[in-house]
Amino acid sequence: MKTLYAIIVGGVGGVILTATIYSQFVSTEMDMTQSASTEPDPLYWVAPMDPNFRRDEPGKSPMGMDLVPVFADVNKGNDLGVVRISPSVVNNLGVRTAKVKLTILQEPIKTVGYVHYNENNLVHVHPRVEGWIEKLYIKAAGEQVSKGEPLYALYSPELVNAQEEYLLAKKRNNQELTLAAESRLLALQMPAQSMRELKTSQVVQQTIVFNAPQSGVIDNLAIREGFFVKPGTTIMSIGALDDVWVKAEVFERQAAQVKIGQLVTMTLGFVPGKTWQGQVDYVYPTVDAKTRTLRVRLRFDNADMLLKPNMFAQVVIHNDSQEPTLLVPKDAVIRTGTQDRVVLVVGKGQYKSVEVNLGQVTNAFAQILGGVEVGEQVVVSAQFLLDSESSIHSDFMRMSLSPGNDAQKNRADDVQVITEDEKVDSANVEGVINHINLQTRVANISRGPIEKWGRGPATLDFVFTERLSLNKLQQGDKIHFTFDIQNGDFLITDYALTMQGNGQEHDHD
Repeated sequence: MKTLYAIIVGGVGGVILTATIYSQFVSTEMDMTQSASTEPDPLYWVAPMDPNFRRDEPGKSPMGMDLVPVFADVNKGNDLGVVRISPSVVNNLGVRTAKVKLTILQEPIKTVGYVHYNENNLVHVHPRVEGWIEKLYIKAAGEQVSKGEPLYALYSPELVNAQEEYLLAKKRNNQELTLAAESRLLALQMPAQSMRELKTSQVVQQTIVFNAPQSGVIDNLAIREGFFVKPGTTIMSIGALDDVWVKAEVFERQAAQVKIGQLVTMTLGFVPGKTWQGQVDYVYPTVDAKTRTLRVRLRFDNADMLLKPNMFAQVVIHNDSQEPTLLVPKDAVIRTGTQDRVVLVVGKGQYKSVEVNLGQVTNAFAQILGGVEVGEQVVVSAQFLLDSESSIHSDFMRMSLSPGNDAQKNRADDVQVITEDEKVDSANVEGVINHINLQTRVANISRGPIEKWGRGPATLDFVFTERLSLNKLQQGDKIHFTFDIQNGDFLITDYALTMQGNGQEHDHD
């Protein structure tokens, strides 16, 4: 009887205990289900380094990286183009941001130049009469001369005749003729010392010694003893080196930053550690048509005479602008050739691509003329992935194409396909390069058919993104490429070189 009682009590207790555990398990499972249901479902998963690689479930990218979830609720309401990324994924991607700052941009301009004579102090020596060089006191170019030092002795029949006329007029005591003869000698550049000797000795001088008009360095020495010279012959030049010019060139995009009077520093390789201080003396009014550069003239003191004409110099022109402007790190700007964008931080884990009006770009910063405001955060790393996702649903205005030739018609048809279904934002296709311009990064490609769009083969112009290297591409190459349609342009985001123009197979890294 006791045994039966124990069995009954034990069974009832087991039932009660089992019911209690089951109810707790069910309650916990329901709580977990309800908690999980509050989390938004990802729309798809994408490769961190290739936004065109998408899957319907988590996994690994071709590079072995974890796929990144993209959520389906990022474009509800007015948040058009906003991408939401979980904090853990943000950390894995290494997303870094920087503030838009209002500050003064004083980026110096670094260039090179060559030392020249100060042409304001360069004197050319010409005779005013015909004659022969009887004696040359300067033997070689580059010699230093002082003002009044003899340069050459000239025998000129014209000067001899003019002296005789002067002495004849003076002997006749004809004041008017004497003044006229003296004026003629001075017009023929008779030196003052020779004129005094003529008046004192009353004897005609067969050779006249001409002296240096200023101190400096002899240049362009074009005569030797015995040369016959005429008026207009350049005998030599004398350049003063108390100060010098340095002629340099700056890029066309930097032209607006250069102004007369700006501070300039200069270094030369032959004097390590020494720096010269100068200023911008003149900005030339024209841009070179071939090099697209603007010439500027710089002026430096040269009291120690270390600077020599034709020396090569490294120059830094300091920007003295005092006007504040909006600046972001240069790496934050995405340049596609048709549009400049940055990725803004619009909330915690939320990002959006916006178009900006780009101004001056330096080695470290980019000037923003419009599109962002002071204090906003922009992404400076991993922004290409975020920009790609944001652009799918962005509110950028798209360009409409007018009917034209067959190429324009094919472009319009392809754009229509992409706007009808935003999820079909890119295509992978084979093509052959008919022509490529490495400067504009535009290639004319005959592509194959695109089955998912229902499009047949076509020949179109495509634009390569800035991050792609084009060094190995040439006419006739066969490539497998991925392209997006952005603002009416076909933008190649990735490619693989499958066969070169010479028929050799090649794999793109």
